[in-house]
Amino acid sequence: MTPPADGVIIHTDGACSGNPGPGGWAALLRWRNHEKILSGSSPATTNNVMELTAVIHALETLKRPMRVALYTDSRYVMDGITRWIHKWKRNGWQTADEQAVKNEPLWRRLDAACARHSIDWHWVKGHSGHPENTRVDQLARMALRQAQG
Repeated sequence: MTPPADGVIIHTDGACSGNPGPGGWAALLRWRNHEKILSGSSPATTNNVMELTAVIHALETLKRPMRVALYTDSRYVMDGITRWIHKWKRNGWQTADEQAVKNEPLWRRLDAACARHSIDWHWVKGHSGHPENTRVDQLARMALRQAQG
């Protein structure tokens, strides 16, 4: 995986035991020869919240606007930010069937974080042997165990 010119590669994942239940998230950031791991947990959350949280924290960690290659196994995150969000914003943060968008504060935060960067979104199939996805999955599950106490 070659990073974008003077850019960063980010891999993210979220995990949840029960849905809702305790959850964890993780992100792996690679820039030049540097690697940074981010992770965290919540005692009561959903898998989608953890997936969003991983991406948000990764993007907010970047100190300046950058080219980003972002890899996620969450269709919810990828489709939400690349397809659905435009309609949600036009519709006053309501879905096509006039329901409130779930996790709206996180979507707003992700939208703001994305605005600073040039992002190429990549979906990877989870649990399919992709090395970095496997790694962030393990890190998210470790964070989940911390949430379980």
